Amino acid sequence: MEELSYGQLNTTRVTEFILLGFPGSPYFQLSIFIIFLNIYILIILGNLSIILLIITYQQLHTPMYIFLYNLALLEIWFTTASIPKILAILLGGSRSISFFGCLLQMYFLFSLGCTEHFLIATMAYDRYLAICYPLHYSTIMNSNLSCKLASGCWLGGFLVICIPAYLVTTLSFCGPNVINNFYCNLDSWIILSCTDTWFIEITAFFIAIFVIVGSCMMTLLSYMYIISTILRISSTKGRQKAFSTCSSHLAVVFIWYGSTIFLFVKPSKEISLQKNKLVSVFNVILVPLLNPFIYTLRNKDIRDILKNVFCR
Repeated sequence: MEELSYGQLNTTRVTEFILLGFPGSPYFQLSIFIIFLNIYILIILGNLSIILLIITYQQLHTPMYIFLYNLALLEIWFTTASIPKILAILLGGSRSISFFGCLLQMYFLFSLGCTEHFLIATMAYDRYLAICYPLHYSTIMNSNLSCKLASGCWLGGFLVICIPAYLVTTLSFCGPNVINNFYCNLDSWIILSCTDTWFIEITAFFIAIFVIVGSCMMTLLSYMYIISTILRISSTKGRQKAFSTCSSHLAVVFIWYGSTIFLFVKPSKEISLQKNKLVSVFNVILVPLLNPFIYTLRNKDIRDILKNVFCR
């Protein structure tokens, strides 16, 4: 921290933060490191495999797989924005992160998170069209439109977070500078600031309502129509197969939206940081691990391609 003098006034400006991470014995730290490293490797390999399969096989160049390609790419960047720093801390590396580095990490994590909310809602809408309007699906949702929708999700996610990111730069930090988490979170900035944070809290709250609750409502509404259509399927086997796929998708949706609503849809940030840290594990690590397996291994086209690959 730097000491600054302005006439009679002495203030302290924070130039770096300390990420507390997961305190504990060296054995505990090593155990967490091994678990997180294995999960990170699985996330990278799983999502990279999906990307390569979709690029390689022409039959996967359809709107649904364009969205899955973007989701897989998104999960790789989302976890890479936080997990490598966590692994370094668990191995005994420096817990400090510069002011700009912390701001950059927060911006990318939140931008990618918002992009994922938009993308999951778009994928749910795509499945709604495919199941509820199968005869018109190919004319409504073509590859060109799906690419535009996916690009819109990325653009929207990165633009909407510019507002709170800019507002963070207007805050003053006089110390302490310890963040009780394993990554830079907006809550931590607000709690550590020594200036009035009312405006940024209200702004973040309304952005969370728009992004998280808005996309959640669209996703759930799409699945309600999907389930209603499935119930009208005469074949019992067909209903069971459709419900099996929908239930697995909804499980990921509930974990993702449940954790993000708990973390961000609240007018005040003064809640238990320890609970925030635990829920963040689901948000940052568990969902990116589940997504590639839930959205692809339950898919017949992907399973057939994988069988052919392994048979060779």
